[in-house]
Amino acid sequence: MEIDARDFLNSPPVKTVRFGGSVADTLAKHKQGDSSDYELLKHQLADPDIRDAQIINWLQEFRNSVTQLTKDHEQLIYTILRLPWVGRSPAVVEEYMAFLGNLVSAQTVYLCACLRMVVSHFTPKRVTICEAGVDISDSDDEDENLPRNFDQCHQALQLITRYVPSTSRFLMPILHENFPFIQKSSRTLECYVHNVLRVTVYMPSIRRDVLELIIGKMLKLDVSASRSDIEEAEENAVQNQRAEEPTEEGLFDMDEDMSADGPCRTTVMAHPVADRLDTLMAVLMAYIKDFCHVNGSLSVERTKDLYRDLLSVFDKLILPTHASCHVQYTLFYLCSFRVALAEAFLDHLWKILQSPSQPAVLRQAAAGYLGSFLARAKFIPVLTVRGCLDLLISWTHRYIDSQDSSGRQACCDISLHGPFYTACQAIFYTLIFRHRAMLEGNMKKGLEYLQSLNLERLVMCQLNPLKVCLPAVTSMFAAITRTYQVVFCYTIIERNNRHVLPVVRSSAGGDSVTTNTNPLDSFFPFDPYLLRRSGHLIEPLYQVWEELSDAEQLPTKTGQQGSREDEDDFLCGETPQTEGIVGMTPSSYDSSLRSPSGMGSPPIGFQRP
Repeated sequence: MEIDARDFLNSPPVKTVRFGGSVADTLAKHKQGDSSDYELLKHQLADPDIRDAQIINWLQEFRNSVTQLTKDHEQLIYTILRLPWVGRSPAVVEEYMAFLGNLVSAQTVYLCACLRMVVSHFTPKRVTICEAGVDISDSDDEDENLPRNFDQCHQALQLITRYVPSTSRFLMPILHENFPFIQKSSRTLECYVHNVLRVTVYMPSIRRDVLELIIGKMLKLDVSASRSDIEEAEENAVQNQRAEEPTEEGLFDMDEDMSADGPCRTTVMAHPVADRLDTLMAVLMAYIKDFCHVNGSLSVERTKDLYRDLLSVFDKLILPTHASCHVQYTLFYLCSFRVALAEAFLDHLWKILQSPSQPAVLRQAAAGYLGSFLARAKFIPVLTVRGCLDLLISWTHRYIDSQDSSGRQACCDISLHGPFYTACQAIFYTLIFRHRAMLEGNMKKGLEYLQSLNLERLVMCQLNPLKVCLPAVTSMFAAITRTYQVVFCYTIIERNNRHVLPVVRSSAGGDSVTTNTNPLDSFFPFDPYLLRRSGHLIEPLYQVWEELSDAEQLPTKTGQQGSREDEDDFLCGETPQTEGIVGMTPSSYDSSLRSPSGMGSPPIGFQRP
């Protein structure tokens, strides 16, 4: 017989050969003790070159025999669950989903195994790349079919949920187990977090738990990349880039090259941990925006629901974590959608600060958040800022009253009066950033308001908050209040400088006395946002530091506190280290971490222009 060469070349042999009997016969023989066909079936299912037609044929048979696939056939089921169905032809995907539905409804013992299989596809498949003779294994970033593959995974998960309504209770532990190590690539983490957040759209009962899981992982990244480390990495990258630039102009035409890799240079963080965190922050903030908006309009009810969930995670994870730099901006961003949300957040912080039943460290942390939020959030109107200052001032005056009426000599003791001192610092910090907004429009009324606060009593009281607050805050507050003749602080500042505050500590084992210029271990949670990709969402909402006018400049005749050097410290974000002092709120993840070295009030040099 003559062979048509054209057909032979264009029609490679199709692997349709199948060994053994039907699935029903194989299961029956296995039950009677004959496992030869059973083992052969498992071997053929595990074939990496298995064809679509074979998969469909077997899945149809498995569906007909699903009631027989009991716990005794665990290994066979696990082999089926490892079949490469994602990304296959629509017929395979449809048949596989039908099999999953039949399996979980008939044999709920396999529910968790099915869920693990689906969740395992939430990250790109692993590929091995050989670089310099070393095999590096990580996600496949080049797969253009990822969106379609992820869609199929979510369809499968929704199908399982329809058959087993209690799926959500079993899913959360699996999402925890499968969360990639935080050392994985940004792409792997991004895909997983994106998909886990997407689950909450059709499984809202687990939204709070999912947010807690994701934010907990992000906090680990955040506290392991300090502000100073990120700044240093960025500065080094800028210097290295300058060193690589040609020294002679016109030697080469660089326009084309710069346009090719420009976006990459401006969005990728030099610090690898910061880059991963930046990616996750961008995903989470995109989720917040998309969840709260329906057809481009803000949904008040959906926004309230998400706010309540995020606030719960804030109380549990973010507030007790000292020295996180960026994760807290998730709430900052959400609160920008409506003034009512910002006011609700401020009210929540205020209740924590003034509550005697709350631990002192949390009350102090709440004061830090309160002052930093009031100072930095552009979307908070002046009327709200004044309302919060009224509450803070009234509370501090009542606190002073209680000390005066106690009959005891009040003294500067941080361990006894920590919440009072952080409340004072929140007042000073807010006034530093917001005094211009209060005085704009009607200077006379603005000054009358500032004078009505009776800041002089606060500054002059025996508890002496100027001695405890961060020196840079004290200096700026003194300069501004002197300019507008609201209160004069320099006499007290000079007296405090002559009597350096001793602090008793025991964190190093055993009591010891040391001197410390920042005993509160001050933490300003909304210091400038350093991450590039997600930062474009924060930038328009953020109050940057504005230079003092000539009239507000610090006087140069009052010693160290009034020196130009201290002003530079404030502007450059450099304040004395507080090594060894127990932090205001010890980190939930690493108790050895301290607060950032500075306040970071102005824009940093390497930030976006």
